Amino acid sequence: MNQQHLSMVLIPGFMLDESLWDKVIPKFPHTWNNFRASLKHGQTIEEIAKHILHNAPPRFVLVGFSLGGYIARTIAQKYPERISALILVASSLRPDSEKQKQLKIAAIQAASAGTFHGLSKTAIAKSLHPNHADNRQLIQRIQGMGENLGFERFKVQSLLNRSNIRSDAIQCPTLIISAAQDRLRSLDEAQELHQSIAHSQLDTIENTGHMIPLKQPEALADSMLKWLNTLRL
Repeated sequence: MNQQHLSMVLIPGFMLDESLWDKVIPKFPHTWNNFRASLKHGQTIEEIAKHILHNAPPRFVLVGFSLGGYIARTIAQKYPERISALILVASSLRPDSEKQKQLKIAAIQAASAGTFHGLSKTAIAKSLHPNHADNRQLIQRIQGMGENLGFERFKVQSLLNRSNIRSDAIQCPTLIISAAQDRLRSLDEAQELHQSIAHSQLDTIENTGHMIPLKQPEALADSMLKWLNTLRL
């Protein structure tokens, strides 16, 4: 792959849409082909992965944020010939705990198609740096993405089975990016990912909570670019 015309597929996270990358993509070279994956199709992680692949270029750099990282690992594991490099942002190896599963079921039961307007303010606040937990504009931005996806996708994404996604078979160059103040995905989880994927590299971005693409887009793009520039793609 000629890096001047590199193709990249970017997968958003839980109840986030393609606009998650609005402030990140402009930092990349204008000659790159950037494909924003959608999470609007598929009932399982495997089905979502297949839909993304169906619309993706033949070979590409794959980026997954949070839930998107689980989907990205599934693609990299099952279709390695399509992936030139893998970047996992604020993601994890861990499946949902029983407590997390019960909380998600309760959230589904408390909502409906007529009353769903995206994730709750409480849920969103946990994904933000403590200094930004009451940032109304940011909270509304995240809620808007969730509302755009709708209640049916909220149900599907809440009930996705995140277990049994192997990482030890991933052989492509891999970068793992964590957030120093992430209250949803700990630095320990980033280390677990790093240790599970051979020859991966780990980078941590400071002064941000979980929502790195929204709060530190330039630092995120810089981390990705510096690492990609070390590869022969």
